[in-house]
Amino acid sequence: MNTIVFDKPQQAAAHLQPALWAKVNRLLLRKAIAEFSHELLLQPQLLVGEGEGDWSDYRLPVPGRDAEYRFRARLLALEHWDIDAASLRRLEAGADSALDALAFIIEFKALLNIGDDMMPVYLDEISSTLYGSAFKHGRAGLSADELTRADFQSVETSMMEGHPCFVANNGRIGFDAADYGNYAPEAASPIRLIWLAVHRSKATFSSISDLSYQQLLDEELGAETLAAFARQLAARGLNGDDYLLMPAHPWQWFNKLAQCFAADVAQQNIVCLGYGSDAYLAQQSIRTFFNISQPGRRYVKTALSILNMGFMRGLSPYYMLATPAINEWIKNHVAGDPLLAANGFTILREVAAIGFRNHYYEQGIARDTPYKKMFSALWRESPLPLLAPGQRLMTMASLLHVDADGKALLPALIGSSGLDAQSWLRRYLAAYLTPLLHCFYAHDLVFMPHGENLILQLENNVPLRAIMKDIAEECAILNPDAVLPAGVQRLAVEVPEELKILSLFTDVFDCIFRFIGAILDHSGTLPQRDFWREVAQCVLDYQASQPQLAAKFARYDLFAPAFTRSCLNRLQLGNNQQMIDLADPAKNLKFAGTLQNPIAPYAAR
Repeated sequence: MNTIVFDKPQQAAAHLQPALWAKVNRLLLRKAIAEFSHELLLQPQLLVGEGEGDWSDYRLPVPGRDAEYRFRARLLALEHWDIDAASLRRLEAGADSALDALAFIIEFKALLNIGDDMMPVYLDEISSTLYGSAFKHGRAGLSADELTRADFQSVETSMMEGHPCFVANNGRIGFDAADYGNYAPEAASPIRLIWLAVHRSKATFSSISDLSYQQLLDEELGAETLAAFARQLAARGLNGDDYLLMPAHPWQWFNKLAQCFAADVAQQNIVCLGYGSDAYLAQQSIRTFFNISQPGRRYVKTALSILNMGFMRGLSPYYMLATPAINEWIKNHVAGDPLLAANGFTILREVAAIGFRNHYYEQGIARDTPYKKMFSALWRESPLPLLAPGQRLMTMASLLHVDADGKALLPALIGSSGLDAQSWLRRYLAAYLTPLLHCFYAHDLVFMPHGENLILQLENNVPLRAIMKDIAEECAILNPDAVLPAGVQRLAVEVPEELKILSLFTDVFDCIFRFIGAILDHSGTLPQRDFWREVAQCVLDYQASQPQLAAKFARYDLFAPAFTRSCLNRLQLGNNQQMIDLADPAKNLKFAGTLQNPIAPYAAR
């Protein structure tokens, strides 16, 4: 694992070299054309009679200019544009010109419906995404083959792409170049968190029922560090019993808390105790940290007031209050279901949380705002205790990973497992898709099951089970009348009937399986028709095992001929400051026609 910290000015730009810059612009342009076309924002024109086999030649005219983009592509299931990056050219007055992703966004601004107020930030996000991509393609990273043998955190920090659908997916607006070297997951720089004592009159601690505040501190900090912190408070003449201890991201302390909370610092409602002793690595979610000094200790997730992929990445102190109770209830609910228990599906509970409220922002701003979400933290279980000898963990995002040489990890992983592609895929679908189906149909329970939110537990590189994380903010019960315990009621949400099934069609089929199917087909590992046939068979097997749910299978038909196309980039392009309201996520969704359902042909006859 490489550790890179930019301690000299030149290091911050060492990876910004002409050849690398050209490479990452080509790759981002391929993705931009593919995903914007998938969302019908762009409509490439087929050049009739040109192409070979499934591949055809296309042109994309630049509005108002004698310029166009040319490329070879094929359309796969779910209108997935598989574009040959090497074929991508930009012609101006018939002559080749440089590929420039920033210029492309400006050229197609009107078709992309980017408002003048959103454009500067979106260009910043594209620049930052290119900057990070150049860094990742220029480092001495692990190859796809090496990642099939790598440890959990080496895989985590080796990921190249980020979210597969969003074009601007590594904005991280707020970080400077030195921060990138210190805190970006791919920089793999161990960091220590800053610990703060916060007055109990301003902060609230909550936890699962069998975890006390003192037990949490004993397990996460240890007696020696706790004693050192207690001495600091005593030296100031403060009573340690009046305070709670909570961690903060170093960036958050230096850039937000020390200034925006200056009144509370001055009044000793917040006391900075300095760095903790444990080293952590930032995870793909960027504000979550894995303890590498003592891996059995819990993850820590902190508020981080940077703008990334449509949201300021804060943590609400109000949400923190109920977070442990929600996690405890969902864990018990999942564990109490025989099918889920037999499948092995489980969650990593967010077991404790602390939220601090700044009364100036509370009193001065009535509406919801990122300014109210600058100072909270939570602790999440580590997955390592779940492992038996010979087993390993990988982020599910790795199934979409392509290394710097263009080799995909998934085919290499299957090849290393000793199973054929279809057998491996069946095991994966049983671990991942089957529990999601059951949660939806039997419990009205949905998660945000994208690659970064799941960890795969494997044996001989074959999936054994899926472990879900990031629970409290990204799960819901799609039944507003559900009877839930006190403190858990916010899980129950009202969603229009026709949109409920999109939690599977969009989040799983379009945002994950579309890419897995393309990787398997493109690499020659498994034709896409066979991939989708296996997905359909997984659904059919599940439905056959649960005949009592037949009415719900008919009501929310996964074999419907088509489903509504939900567009993530349209969301970000429309409002890159806050794409959706988490309290009512359905109201802001953007749609564009329908997608043909690739498993519809395999419906039971």
